[in-house]
Amino acid sequence: MLNKAVRFDVATAAIKGGRDYQEDSLIANFPQGQETGFAVLADGMGGHLSGDVASAIVMSEVFGDIKRKEMSLDKQITDVSALLCSTAAAANACVAQYIDETPDSYGMGATLLACVIRGDDLYWVSVGDSPLFLFRDGELRQLNQDHSMAPQIDMMVKVGAMDPEVGRNHPDRNTLTSAIAGVEIAKIDCPDTPTTILPGDIILVASDGLQFLSNDAIADILQKTQDARSADITEALLSAINDLADPEQDNAAFSVIKLGARDQVNMPKPADATSALVQLRADLGHSPAAATENEEEIAADTVTEEPTEAREPIDIPTKRVIRLVTSQALSFDRPAVAAKEGAASAEKTNPQGGHGSWYRRQRSSND
Repeated sequence: MLNKAVRFDVATAAIKGGRDYQEDSLIANFPQGQETGFAVLADGMGGHLSGDVASAIVMSEVFGDIKRKEMSLDKQITDVSALLCSTAAAANACVAQYIDETPDSYGMGATLLACVIRGDDLYWVSVGDSPLFLFRDGELRQLNQDHSMAPQIDMMVKVGAMDPEVGRNHPDRNTLTSAIAGVEIAKIDCPDTPTTILPGDIILVASDGLQFLSNDAIADILQKTQDARSADITEALLSAINDLADPEQDNAAFSVIKLGARDQVNMPKPADATSALVQLRADLGHSPAAATENEEEIAADTVTEEPTEAREPIDIPTKRVIRLVTSQALSFDRPAVAAKEGAASAEKTNPQGGHGSWYRRQRSSND
């Protein structure tokens, strides 16, 4: 049983907030009449070190990779998780190449959040702290992992090891533990098993600028506007951000995806990937005999990664800002500072800090 059509109601928005420039890049692709759609978001880091360029590179590379596979995705041939994981590596390679060709851009990077909806399945890949939210039955939950120090700090608050006010304003909250920065990616969240979605669900693909609003505030807005168009929901979220009037408001970009009812028709389900490819090539007017030439590509698409379990975040509003630096300190008692011994030699061999580097988004009105 495959879908004849999927009703997507999608709207996107982006604001600069209190910044002088926009470093968030976002694109959504949900064609009417297809059962597959996807969105890609990248939140640039680095400020004057080309964070806007980094986000554009990551977004465009991932979008292009998925778009080229769009027809095979719709025909249910491609392993979606394997494809998404490979796009992260490809985007990272593109950032590394740009840094090699443009030495002044050392230190730039971006988060990545890409999700694919195919039928009743939601897949995603994420690196960094851009949240993927699911709103269902009045409850808002974050599906993907937060690759920053915020979850660890929130856990310390939860168990009583840190005062809530200290945790709320801790200088290490926004220190990223993974990013697309042209070096080895420390953490990638890309589960093999998709999340099942239902008609009436609302999905939010967002940069962390949206999280100047608390989770409770976002859930309350979605509860009040869940029967409205996605464009109206987007407007309500933007109005709530503007009402905060926070001078440190970060760039915010997000896509609201409302899932409607699906019309279904009986269609023959392919027995395996090869027969599906034969059908696909027939639809395109190619000879079925040529299908075997693509078996290696199919095999490559079916490579999977071990699934990771997303942590449940603590709902503490944070202030997110956008300057990329490295940090060696692990202390929760004071702001992280670069280690003096060995830092010089490490910088020479790897200007971005290499594997294990932490990327801090410091608060600065001039960044």
